[in-house]
Amino acid sequence: MIEVNNIFKSFDKSEVLNQINTVFHRGKTNLIIGQSGSGKTVLLKCLLGLYEVDSGEIIYDGLSSKKMNGDERLDISRQMGMVFQGSALFDSMSVLENVRFPLDMLTKINESEKNSRAMKFIERVNLKDAVNKLPSELSGGMQKRVAIARALAMEPKIMLFDEPTSALDPEMIKEVLDVMKELAKSGMTMIVVTHEMGFAKEVADRVMLFDDGMLVEENTPEEFFNNPKSDRTKLFLSQIL
Repeated sequence: MIEVNNIFKSFDKSEVLNQINTVFHRGKTNLIIGQSGSGKTVLLKCLLGLYEVDSGEIIYDGLSSKKMNGDERLDISRQMGMVFQGSALFDSMSVLENVRFPLDMLTKINESEKNSRAMKFIERVNLKDAVNKLPSELSGGMQKRVAIARALAMEPKIMLFDEPTSALDPEMIKEVLDVMKELAKSGMTMIVVTHEMGFAKEVADRVMLFDDGMLVEENTPEEFFNNPKSDRTKLFLSQIL
């Protein structure tokens, strides 16, 4: 679905992605782990088009980032939903209004259909009873689920998650992970930056370790955790497990 071919990315002459080569397959859950500053979030933003790579290319269903025009780039972005570390909700908007926001901004569907689609995904993340509440009235886990519903409202083909459980209490983490597990079971293509190793073992089709801007190792969860090949992977796992 997405091919990443030899991409490099730097900021102020500091290289943050170095010769990344990988493929994200349709319908699979891909977990990206690694220390802070290893390039994980930058990769997600490059995939989404928020950052342009310095060299190399990203191929989306056969269409190269080198060759696409502005409209094609926008269309690719609209096929991808992203949930950032912060929920990024609008404080003055209700849950329904927050989830409806991308539909209001980016679609021409009528009011009834906007509400219907927003409610569909609010219910999917189990927040029907909170539909009229403001973000300040919600727990951190509930806010994150609103952010997931908002991303899903555009009916993306791919969901990107950047440490969706960061700064949440254990009970709230479970709320968010349960929604993500349901998405994985439904066949959604997912690329997830996370520190949740239990989630990686249970749900991922593939686990990838980034370190210092490089993709050190990628494999199935079973092989990655039980039979790591790289010394860097072995060290990383010894520190977190």
